[in-house]
Amino acid sequence: MNQDGSQGEAGLAAVRDERVLVTGASGFIGRHLCARLVAAGARVFAVNRGGRAEEADDPLAPAPRWRSADLSDREEVRETMAWARPDRVVHLASLVKGSRDRELVSAMFRANVESTLHLLEAATELECRRFVQIGSLEEPERGEVASSPYAASKAAASLYAQLFARLYGLPVALARVFMVYGPGPQDRAKLVPYVVGELLAGRQPRLSSGRRPVDWIYVEDVVDGLCRMLVEPGAVGERLDLGSGELVTVRAVVERLVGLVAPGIEPELGALPDRPSEVVRSADVERTAQRIGWRPRVGLDEGLRRTVEDLR
Repeated sequence: MNQDGSQGEAGLAAVRDERVLVTGASGFIGRHLCARLVAAGARVFAVNRGGRAEEADDPLAPAPRWRSADLSDREEVRETMAWARPDRVVHLASLVKGSRDRELVSAMFRANVESTLHLLEAATELECRRFVQIGSLEEPERGEVASSPYAASKAAASLYAQLFARLYGLPVALARVFMVYGPGPQDRAKLVPYVVGELLAGRQPRLSSGRRPVDWIYVEDVVDGLCRMLVEPGAVGERLDLGSGELVTVRAVVERLVGLVAPGIEPELGALPDRPSEVVRSADVERTAQRIGWRPRVGLDEGLRRTVEDLR
């Protein structure tokens, strides 16, 4: 991996003083992205569902302005877009659950498909200069069947984004994000923070078999990629992978975490069942590099070390 250069800053002068709307802004990636955009001089309008009361009175303040909204509600989306009047949009908000339960189908449709459709409509009406839609490694390729309600909903959202690009001229860029990890506030049920938390507490993490190979990508590398997709002409109309291009099993990552945190503890691998039809896919990093000049910079060992230091 290329370890030099500050590629996330490249081209970000284009967003200085522009209005950038970030949905899902209080999430793991959203917090990192908002911080980067604020540092670049963008006027960031941050949206979440949690009722976070951090809205600044001054729209030029060097911090995000916050708003709570249910993006599955068309009128709330219109009100939010009228409030932000964004030049560019990054749609990170998503309901993310790997469960295969049938009860999730409708919830995923509302949270991930309806919200995207409403935002695409409003962004088209406002003639936004760029709309970055966040996809997932779980989305099925052509000829494949979705493996979960989440995968189906993200695939449908991506199709709507492509529709608005082709028929209605919205400058859409699709970012297919692989398995993100790194420092910062995040869902402690996710694999890396869960394992580190259990090890720090002196407990044995209880896990599935760990045989699944996964493409792991450090959060700041993802932010670098999203920043480029916001501004680079080569991103428009493309679905670009933000991943490492390398597959490492869950078991191997857990073993590395044990070595970093508590070498004397033996994780309980196989204590939980594997999910059926898990997707195994690695990122096409070369294609992304050709379109927007992005490559990941932080290797897995270094990224895990930084993450463990933060979680301690």
